[in-house]
Amino acid sequence: MMRMLIAVGLLAIVSAAGFAKEAAPLADDPVLEKRLMNLAGEIRCLVCQNQTIADSQAELAADLRNEMRIQMRRGASDQDVIDYLVARYGDFVLYRPPLKATTVLLWSGPAILLVMGIVLLTNGLMRRREHDAEEPITDAVRARAQELLGTNSQTERT
Repeated sequence: MMRMLIAVGLLAIVSAAGFAKEAAPLADDPVLEKRLMNLAGEIRCLVCQNQTIADSQAELAADLRNEMRIQMRRGASDQDVIDYLVARYGDFVLYRPPLKATTVLLWSGPAILLVMGIVLLTNGLMRRREHDAEEPITDAVRARAQELLGTNSQTERT
């Protein structure tokens, strides 16, 4: 029995090793790596979309970091790298896209939805109020309700 447990444990370890990845090499230039990670913190991962490429483990994020690293080694400024990524992937790649004609809806969308929600809620409440005001409770309706509830007018009066 003990041999079987050891065999299963070794099999689990060997199969887990198959998913291991190569460790990232240490930075040749720590200043460049720090600059890269600061800039990568401003770029959206196109796979994850809710992470920056600095935080993402997706292969595309690693490729983008490598491309940024190559450009920085060539002497590109941070703005040059950002311009390259925006030209290739559009403003969506930026975590904080600039306010311009193509992104106005992106920036104003939440406010527009809030106003539309308030208008719809107000209209619904006004219609309900008008509907309730149009139908006063008549004696016949009241008598029918009392009949359904099993009460009569004499028990209410006493």
